[in-house]
Amino acid sequence: MRLLTRYVLTEIAVVFLVTLTALTALMLLIGMGKEAVNQGLGAVHILQLIPYLLPNALQFAIPGTMLFAVTNVYGRMAGSNEIVAVKSLGISPTVLIWPVLALSVLMSLFTVWVNDLAVSWGYQGVQRVVLSAVEDIAYGMLRVQKSYSTRAFSVNVKEVVGHKLISPIFSFQPSGDAPATTITAEEAELRTNLKENLLTVTCRNGSANIGGATFDFPDVMDYVISLDEAARKERSSLSAANIALRKLPEEVARQHDAIERSEQEMALSAGYQLMTGDFARLSPAAWEAMQQNRQDQQNRLFRLQTEPPRRWANGFSCLCFALVGIPLAMWMRNSDMLTSFFMCFGPILIIYYPLLAYGVDRAKAGALPPYTVWLANGILALVSLYLLRKVVRY
Repeated sequence: MRLLTRYVLTEIAVVFLVTLTALTALMLLIGMGKEAVNQGLGAVHILQLIPYLLPNALQFAIPGTMLFAVTNVYGRMAGSNEIVAVKSLGISPTVLIWPVLALSVLMSLFTVWVNDLAVSWGYQGVQRVVLSAVEDIAYGMLRVQKSYSTRAFSVNVKEVVGHKLISPIFSFQPSGDAPATTITAEEAELRTNLKENLLTVTCRNGSANIGGATFDFPDVMDYVISLDEAARKERSSLSAANIALRKLPEEVARQHDAIERSEQEMALSAGYQLMTGDFARLSPAAWEAMQQNRQDQQNRLFRLQTEPPRRWANGFSCLCFALVGIPLAMWMRNSDMLTSFFMCFGPILIIYYPLLAYGVDRAKAGALPPYTVWLANGILALVSLYLLRKVVRY
């Protein structure tokens, strides 16, 4: 029995490691290319991204690699009649199956950890690299395209000479109560301060329009914005998808408190307006902003509650793929590894991923309970039980 266990685990390990290395490298290249295009990063900064993008590449590569490994190995064993030989000795095929399922459980737990690492540590690391490169990115794009823009900040220049921007026009979009600002100068420089997370724009000999008021400055004027506004960030670090699993319960509790405070404020405001007879402020139009804020808080709570089961379900797709792939490859008895793999991956692609996306979407919207995200895994598990029973019996 131990000989068979060592044999099947060795075969799986060889295929798994070789395929995982190749697929992870491909995922890394895709991830680095995406960040390079979106952020305008140079070669040095792209290399700095590798350790932070590695967990993200692994979380996608491991489940697919496990499916490929089991369909390859068990399809070849069945095609070579090794399964029949084991049965002829009076040994149940489960002896060949359970070691790989145990390995799949371990890899599923590892995938959950990698998933959590990718969306917390990995995402924050990528953002640190991007923020540290803001100055280089801006100057690089200004030299080539003569313009650089983000959601809150844009600049157009005539040319760039060394570290000086010639004839720049800066536009700063309003945030909160701050007014919109436009600055035109003879020349300017950009300086980043990573410790304080600030970008300082130093302008010389120009004019500024702040909230409609225009004035000239013949000397030097500094305008400071946060690096987050100056960078091309796609998501906020406060997003539910970027919070570590261990911090999610605390964040859920805080969100419950925020919703309760919002409801209390709405109740107090309504009571005060009724007492003072200010019925105009009780109209739907006046309450629209408060109701929208309350709905946004509730939506964030749904997303926070969905994150833990979503990450666990994504991780344990590794086990579910193995549960389906092993008996299906043995039943088809096809030694061609690509045929076995695509015969298993096709139904998974058509059924599993749409169901998973549907469960996540409905759970985040609050229409279904958070654990609905396990629906796709549950269906694969039920199908695998039928296939395993068929393989073991016949």
